[in-house]
Amino acid sequence: MKNLSDINVIKSVMGKHGVTFNKGLGQNFLVDPEVCPSMAEAAHLDENTCVIEIGPGVGVLTAELAKRAGKVLSFEVDKRLLPVLDETLAEFDNVEIINEDIMKADLKTIIEEKCAGMEIAVCANLPYYITSSIIMLLLESRLPIKAITVMVQKEAADRLCAEVGSRDGGAVTVAVSYYAESEKLFFVPRDSFLPPPKVNSEVIRLTVREAPAVSVFDEAKFFKLAKAAFSQRRKTAENSISSGLGIKKDVVAVALEKAGLERTVRAEKLTMEDFARLTEILL
Repeated sequence: MKNLSDINVIKSVMGKHGVTFNKGLGQNFLVDPEVCPSMAEAAHLDENTCVIEIGPGVGVLTAELAKRAGKVLSFEVDKRLLPVLDETLAEFDNVEIINEDIMKADLKTIIEEKCAGMEIAVCANLPYYITSSIIMLLLESRLPIKAITVMVQKEAADRLCAEVGSRDGGAVTVAVSYYAESEKLFFVPRDSFLPPPKVNSEVIRLTVREAPAVSVFDEAKFFKLAKAAFSQRRKTAENSISSGLGIKKDVVAVALEKAGLERTVRAEKLTMEDFARLTEILL
């Protein structure tokens, strides 16, 4: 098997197929040989696991997943990389490259057809520019995914894995916490990639909950309120919710009082239960 963490091997294989890096697609290839094996191990895969990967690059993580999982479905939107992956992953018969945009693919049907009877996991080095969108797609679709192990920008990891009600929390923290339990696994410095991005990364795991963290009568309204609450972080939740939802401040003030909260409270101090109560009262 080719050493896909060797920069010279990567350049050789890509050059052979006339492929260059595409910054627009967030293509930064891992050259640290320790990272992908560690990610694959952290995903807890076995022969009964069908693992979904997004953006395989030249296949360095894909190969590690294929060694451990029963099946790997790897979504690659860049057609130019298909012949590269055919070469780098030639020894694995349990890998299928799907040339589709993960954001547009019919994941439910694909999983039903290709992963019948298997446990579903996700493991990927996510493109930074679309990290949150992909994660929320996977969670909101309510696919039978047990866990999502992904590498993301460190700043995104801080937000995704923050405690709801803490300074680092945000609207995406509330959304992720609603569907999953999150944890940071390990740090990945920027020089682990080629070309090196401007930021460091972190590998995180989201373990999907069997039931949401809180009971709400309308999920869309719950997330809408959370987004509004964090829309103006320097202001109080009262001001942010009023402005974000177009509700008079005195109405929001009454809702906060009914929920047992001070008018001066900021969004980052609100718990999941607080957001649920405010949604029920206001919307």
